[in-house]
Amino acid sequence: MTYIDGFVIAVPTANREKFIEHAKKGDSVFLDLGATRILECWGDDVPRGKQTDFYRAVEAGEDETVVFSWIEWPDKATRDAAMGKMEELMKTDPRMNPESNPMPFDGKRMIYGGFQPIVTLGK
Repeated sequence: MTYIDGFVIAVPTANREKFIEHAKKGDSVFLDLGATRILECWGDDVPRGKQTDFYRAVEAGEDETVVFSWIEWPDKATRDAAMGKMEELMKTDPRMNPESNPMPFDGKRMIYGGFQPIVTLGK
């Protein structure tokens, strides 16, 4: 059954193009490791809530845009195997190395998790 990794981050709005380039490089690693689809979504219509919202979740500043992303895997076993290889790839693959492909955002404020789909609709 499909497995999803989801992410929410705050990216300095001025770093939009840097983020796109970073994602294109880094996300290709996940495809190489078996991911079936990756979406990086730049916040366009993200309302501010009264109690909670995406901005508060990642402590986004006025000069930052919320990015919502996910990676689709064919199953959790494929995802787990890929994640098991990530530490080594961060040392050996320039696409994942923070020195050659630095994150253009504060990774400490990223929220993420793995999710099992429970309802899937579509054509």
